[in-house]
Amino acid sequence: VQLQASGGGLVQAGGSLRLSCTASGFSLDGHAVGWFRQAPGKGREGDSAISGSGGRTFYADSVLGRFTMSRDIAKNMVYLQMNNLGPEDTAVYYCSAGANYVPLSVMVEGLYDIWGQGTLVTVSS
Repeated sequence: VQLQASGGGLVQAGGSLRLSCTASGFSLDGHAVGWFRQAPGKGREGDSAISGSGGRTFYADSVLGRFTMSRDIAKNMVYLQMNNLGPEDTAVYYCSAGANYVPLSVMVEGLYDIWGQGTLVTVSS
């Protein structure tokens, strides 16, 4: 049972990146998936989540209107499209999976029990 986040890199302010989260050993279908990020010197915070069916999403105010989550059940993957990036978005991004009943707006690490390694996003000004 594993999650693999990828797609991070260096981008200029105003640019875009798409992160991918690939599951292996289990199906993402029916699991809520959340993206958390940890900026340098700060704690990990959740900013985006998608329901098990993919029909509902949640975005923190800091990313609302700029980030979009989607999922491809056939590929067992979830994506995070990040647009209009700013230096404040610089962080290590982690994807995580939890039970379908996880309330999306409550982005608490303890509600997600499967985690991948992070992928670093660096936004230059």
